[in-house]
Amino acid sequence: MILDQLNSLYAQFSASVSAEFSQPETYFQVGIILVIYSIGMVISNRIRKYVPLFSHKTASENHFSLQNKIVSKLGNYITPVLAVLMLKISIEINSETLNHLWVQKTALTLAILFIFNSIIRDFVSNQFVAAVLRWVGMPILFLHLLDALVGLIEILESISLSVGNIDISAYGVARVAIFGSLLFWLGRATNKTGGEIIRKQERLDLRTREVAAKLFEIGTFTLIALLLLQVMGINLTALAVFGGAIGVGIGLGLQAIASNFISGFIILLDRSVSIGDFIELEDGSKGVVRQLSMRATTLETFDGKDIVVPNEKFIVGTFINWTHKDKNQRYRVDFSVAYHSDIRKLVEIIKDVVSSHPQVFSGDSVPLEERPDCEIDSFGDSGINMFVEFWMEGIDDGKNRVGGDLMLMILEALQEHGFEIPFPQREVRVLHNNGESQIIK
Repeated sequence: MILDQLNSLYAQFSASVSAEFSQPETYFQVGIILVIYSIGMVISNRIRKYVPLFSHKTASENHFSLQNKIVSKLGNYITPVLAVLMLKISIEINSETLNHLWVQKTALTLAILFIFNSIIRDFVSNQFVAAVLRWVGMPILFLHLLDALVGLIEILESISLSVGNIDISAYGVARVAIFGSLLFWLGRATNKTGGEIIRKQERLDLRTREVAAKLFEIGTFTLIALLLLQVMGINLTALAVFGGAIGVGIGLGLQAIASNFISGFIILLDRSVSIGDFIELEDGSKGVVRQLSMRATTLETFDGKDIVVPNEKFIVGTFINWTHKDKNQRYRVDFSVAYHSDIRKLVEIIKDVVSSHPQVFSGDSVPLEERPDCEIDSFGDSGINMFVEFWMEGIDDGKNRVGGDLMLMILEALQEHGFEIPFPQREVRVLHNNGESQIIK
């Protein structure tokens, strides 16, 4: 019985296929499809010729920027996108003259599915997300193109559960789960890609890039949140009124967070702190700025520790930015010599020793005020207090530690040339009963 039904269905299908392919309209539509794709390929080749960014060579060159590589991949979609547009136009035009348009509609469906699958292949690196889009997204798109999705939606909406005044349907849960996951992934991918593109814009200074990246991040996730609320069916007008009502109450309880958030914007805009600056706070904490977030700034010390500083401290407090405008810094090393030393000879020796260090600015090409300079600081109890000033690039600590090297070099130079480093000396006078005194040094 079943075999007879299958044979009957097969016979009907064969008769329908034979009838369709016996009509001239079918071959006319096949010809239209071939012409459309030929025109699409010609236009695509012309665009690639006159717009180098769409060329396949761009994607293979490593020195090209990320946005150029993305644009070069988009060049592969010129032909199928043009084909989809022209097929849509052709179907609208031929719907008045041809009785059956199944060939063009099938070609349009396959072209759209091809574009969707190519986008997943080229732009979705996460294997799980790619699998979900292929095995869930493509069937949904296919049903939508066949106008069969409406019936499935009606079936899912009939499966519902009421909790008080809220109706929860299987369609609503599936819609929020699918589109919510897609929007969340899309927001993360867009923020990551956009942030990389912005931070690689060498024409902009570092602070401007950070401001633009943060604004792009906030704008992206704000848009994703609004779209997600729309998918969930929440009225944004009512939400705005509700948010205004509770905003005051929440704001009072979150003053510190709001202050740090606004301070983060001010820091990025006034450019007082940027990545790579060496910062010293009022409490003595110091380190290199490694991260600027909307809530706090992370300083990395030279011993590998991270100091997380709320942004508000940079607005209401005082701090020192050692490398804000100029990374060249001046330092000094103090030492002492005995009073009987030849100071004029010593000054020249110390200048030569300090100038020999590779990280110290010296030579005729360096301005006189930035060359090493040795001077008398004061006359001490035990000797003459001297100091030497020098300029270098960066901070005298961590990988750029110069002061310790110079102290060792100065010590060796003093010992080599016979200069004496004084030490505290005292005289003790001892009085005897007979009135005589004895001096003990």
